[in-house]
Amino acid sequence: NEGYALAFCSSGKGFASCKLTFIAISRILRIAGTYYSQRNEKMGEVMKSTLSSFSKVERQVFPRSLALAPWNTFFFAAVLGAGAISFGSEFILVVPDRPQSVQTVIFGYLLAAGLAAYFIRSAYPHESLGWCNRVTLMRLVAVAVLAIAVLEGITPQLPLLFLALFALCLDGIDGWLARYEGLSSDFGARFDVEVDAAFAFLLAVYGARTGVAAPYVILLGIPYYLFWFARTMVPWLNAPLPDRFSRKAVCVLQISVL
Repeated sequence: NEGYALAFCSSGKGFASCKLTFIAISRILRIAGTYYSQRNEKMGEVMKSTLSSFSKVERQVFPRSLALAPWNTFFFAAVLGAGAISFGSEFILVVPDRPQSVQTVIFGYLLAAGLAAYFIRSAYPHESLGWCNRVTLMRLVAVAVLAIAVLEGITPQLPLLFLALFALCLDGIDGWLARYEGLSSDFGARFDVEVDAAFAFLLAVYGARTGVAAPYVILLGIPYYLFWFARTMVPWLNAPLPDRFSRKAVCVLQISVL
């Protein structure tokens, strides 16, 4: 088995996915080995021996840098996030039978996460993904669940309010974590801004669609996209923006009102 696994993984077939599979199996074997060693000594030894074989193959096939690659960690977390969206649609929004809207949102979420993973792999300067980017990804998951509510036209309800408040509270945590962990980056800042913009836009559309507010409330959700469009027309707008607390305060106030 060890020789077969070594030959398969070294052949380059599904290298990254093979790595993720090895990590998952290794974790399961480690937990199972600990469990059985306390109850059945012989079975525990078998589990530990199998884990040793997996670890040996992993060290020979996969470089340490791949095991800790930020894009690798982000991809795995994003896949878990897709499952969380499906769970949220069923137990928070109580959307039955997996309608087309759920599939559409999950597909769009995975496209956005895949694009983010690409930028992490090509331009992220740190060797660790950090909890800061994981928290931003959690906010993206919450925004995706909100997108399902928008598409389905679900009436306002307490679970949806708590979900929105949860996403808003996390907005102040990811930046602090990035500074605390020493993992601040242009990617993290851009990722945070894009999630904020999508969050504000969806809240505005939701308010207009459900009749909670007049259609003009959508204007509160589109300033970022208007600015992005203006940058394509007026080159000097692409200059780096100064770091100002007032701009952050306006963003938080805008989303809080929505």
